[in-house]
Amino acid sequence: MMVVRGNFQTELEQLKNMLLELGKKAETAMNRAIEALKTQNVDDAIHIIEDDAEINVLEDEINDLAILMIAKQQPVATDLRRIIVALRISTDLERVGDLAVNIAKSVIRIGDGKLIKPIEEIPRMAAIAQKMNADVLEAFYKEDVDLAKKVAEIDDQVDDMYGRLVQELLELMTQNPDFIRQITQLAFICRYIERYADHATNISESVIYLVKGKHYDLNA
Repeated sequence: MMVVRGNFQTELEQLKNMLLELGKKAETAMNRAIEALKTQNVDDAIHIIEDDAEINVLEDEINDLAILMIAKQQPVATDLRRIIVALRISTDLERVGDLAVNIAKSVIRIGDGKLIKPIEEIPRMAAIAQKMNADVLEAFYKEDVDLAKKVAEIDDQVDDMYGRLVQELLELMTQNPDFIRQITQLAFICRYIERYADHATNISESVIYLVKGKHYDLNA
């Protein structure tokens, strides 16, 4: 029995490490996507789309391990909660990778033509969301509820910036009809970054559920 328990703890640690690796891959993809936007580098954007397969494969491996652990060990209470949380977090992180791909696709559509205005505010909003993602992964690793809550509180800043940026882009659209396609893509990118922050908040909720065993809606 002790050997079985020891194997289970080893697999739990493996699951945790795989999640952290997935988080780093998703974070790297998002960093690259924002950099491609700032430099209007279409080649980099194409590589981001191609590299997304690595994130998808790792998510599948996490899901397979989690399901195998449930089938083999039939865990209950806290142990089952850890596996459920791992599945939830892996989904959020995989979607962050998808958002990076979406930004890369928008970068390709924008191309290297003249921009309607300098790309400054969007990277600033992205930097806040990126910090949220890094902090929430630390909260997960340390099972730090206080840090998880702080991450969720920052989401309001991203929401406010998103609202202001979209309003500004809509005004630019009415004044510059020749730039409608580009402005539309920039608005999409703003939305993708806002969703990025939402996924960090989702992970905050998962961390709190992991530690406390209670569900909290931090996106409200």
